[in-house]
Amino acid sequence: MAREWRKSTRSSAGGPECVEIAFDPSGAGVRDSKNRSAGELDFGVEQWCRFVGTAKNGVVDAR
Repeated sequence: MAREWRKSTRSSAGGPECVEIAFDPSGAGVRDSKNRSAGELDFGVEQWCRFVGTAKNGVVDAR
């Protein structure tokens, strides 16, 4: 089954920070919307939940 990709609501229109994400029962995938051929990062469900939790708590620095 092909993943259904969607752009992050945090991505600016035409800006350099464009990220797409797709979910499936095994977890999530993340890719650069401007360079889709570069591949994607895959996260298991537990990994994704841990990443989102730390990002929401300000532990992950996006700079």
